[in-house]
Amino acid sequence: MKHTHTGFTLIEILLVIGLIAILAAIVIIAVNPARQLEKARDTERLADVYTILNALQQYAVDHGGSFPDNLSTDSYEICRTGAEDCTDMYDLSALTDNGTYLVSIPMDPLCDTDNGDCDPNGVGYQLNLTSNGRLHIVADGEGIAIDVTK
Repeated sequence: MKHTHTGFTLIEILLVIGLIAILAAIVIIAVNPARQLEKARDTERLADVYTILNALQQYAVDHGGSFPDNLSTDSYEICRTGAEDCTDMYDLSALTDNGTYLVSIPMDPLCDTDNGDCDPNGVGYQLNLTSNGRLHIVADGEGIAIDVTK
């Protein structure tokens, strides 16, 4: 009686594993997770900028066309909600008082982590009024420069 063995040889198994590894590498390169994370953070930055701008504009509508007292044509970083020291920053706590316009000032996604890239009292976004009284916010994006005047 003759026995026949069915199954795969070691060479066949190694060949399949090699092909799977090559395909996985191609998929990882095509998806580029690091770039996708950068895009996601830049999208969050853009949303944050518009959230701050809209809150400031609503504040101005409710206060006879004027913005919080400390805004000027000088560009400064926006101070975090509840920060202890807002020296040389724009304190927008008027927007967060009682949660009327914002619950808290949005922060740059990388400032939200403790990686030391941002001022501990700032949110990572620069704000100023233009010479004609329009709001101007700048966020340093990873893939794009976010610079919005409204």
